[in-house]
Amino acid sequence: MLEALRPITSMLPEVKIPDRAPALKEKLSWTLAALLIFYILGQIYPIGVDASRIARFERLEILLGSKTGTLITAGIGPIVLASIFLQLAVGAKLIQLDLSKPENKKLFQGLQKMLAIGLSFFEGIIYVWSGYIPASTASPLFGSAFMAQFFVMLQLAFGSLILLYLDEVVQKYGIGSGISLFIAAGVTQAVAIGSFSIAVEATGVPAGLVPQALYHFAAGDVITAIWTIVPIIFTIIVFLGTVYVEGMKIELPLAYGKARGLGARYPIKFLYVSNIPVILASAVMLNVQLMGMFMANAGLPLLGNYQNNQPVDGIAYYSTALPSPLLIPGGYPAYLQSILTPNEIIHVFVYGIMLIILCIIFGWFWIETTGMGARDVAAQLTRVGLQIPGFRADPRIIEKILERYIPVITILGSIFVGILAWFADITGALGTGTGILLTVGILYRFYEDLAQQQIFEMYPVLKKFTG
Repeated sequence: MLEALRPITSMLPEVKIPDRAPALKEKLSWTLAALLIFYILGQIYPIGVDASRIARFERLEILLGSKTGTLITAGIGPIVLASIFLQLAVGAKLIQLDLSKPENKKLFQGLQKMLAIGLSFFEGIIYVWSGYIPASTASPLFGSAFMAQFFVMLQLAFGSLILLYLDEVVQKYGIGSGISLFIAAGVTQAVAIGSFSIAVEATGVPAGLVPQALYHFAAGDVITAIWTIVPIIFTIIVFLGTVYVEGMKIELPLAYGKARGLGARYPIKFLYVSNIPVILASAVMLNVQLMGMFMANAGLPLLGNYQNNQPVDGIAYYSTALPSPLLIPGGYPAYLQSILTPNEIIHVFVYGIMLIILCIIFGWFWIETTGMGARDVAAQLTRVGLQIPGFRADPRIIEKILERYIPVITILGSIFVGILAWFADITGALGTGTGILLTVGILYRFYEDLAQQQIFEMYPVLKKFTG
């Protein structure tokens, strides 16, 4: 079956591999160009969309690098889902592909692109026909509601396809990946606008928290000014906590069996599975909300009832994060008063427990299906001739030693990212907890890639040794 799909995957358009390795300045230029296009797409609303009826979901936008109602409503969702589905399928041996072979790796990438294209259209259909993106039939261009919805769906799918190929451009001509770039850009934009926006609301108060605090301070209302900047304080706390934990690791000493005196270290980071658990957990909880809304609109509120596209009871309600304090009239004091009611306290703790349990499940599942478990790592180290000093060069011995660390660190790291994301959500940190976790990890890796590129430009010979 896979071989039958190979001709189709080879016909899919792709970004040409550069004839020569781009210089660092060129890579930065391509990366910035992709970022600029992403921001422009986030300002364009598809023809036929009823913008007045759009209800935005901040968590969905953060997770998918999207902006509801615009051409990038689906964001990187189709790309990420296609990647996760295929990686899990290969890891679980549902698809038999040896990715160490170039032809199989190319087929895998083609399958991933084909699935992402299919998901772009599928998600466009879901967004439009679920009522999440309401289409307008006011224009004479649309003879019927079906045609209006169909045209909007095509535009949403087209926006996702642009992001798909922008991701390819960044990977081949820029730095890092487009997926990471778009997520970090969305979170950074949310934090910047939420903190420093000078737009004036209907009440005459600035929208940004810092201008808002200065406004209240100038008016002599010091208490309100202090409450206004509380979300910024919690954002900084979560950011610094994530940066600190990002550098925590255990380094396992290794030695080359055939070369005495040469050694290495295998780092096992506290966030061994990175932010994957909270990404997958958040994606599941968001899908529960979307499926609940779809079913409620179809007259089957099995997951809960909805008002203005927001769940008000049922599983969908308890798996939804609390609304941002910025969206509640009265600001942070009103927010605190609202969450201290018995019903909301239950909501807070049920949401947190669900998030943490899902993080643990997905963290464990991820290492077992993606070659990050103790047995797979031991086999990889043995293949390259590495062993633990003082022990025989036996993969079973390396596996037993790794089993002392990897399972425990996986669970602890998954619990930590779940708790941190939950803490950021209930304290109203800007950008949401998941967004901050993702952005710190992305910026950390971007810094490492940038430093590596600078070293390669200064010492080109090093690139030959590292491949």
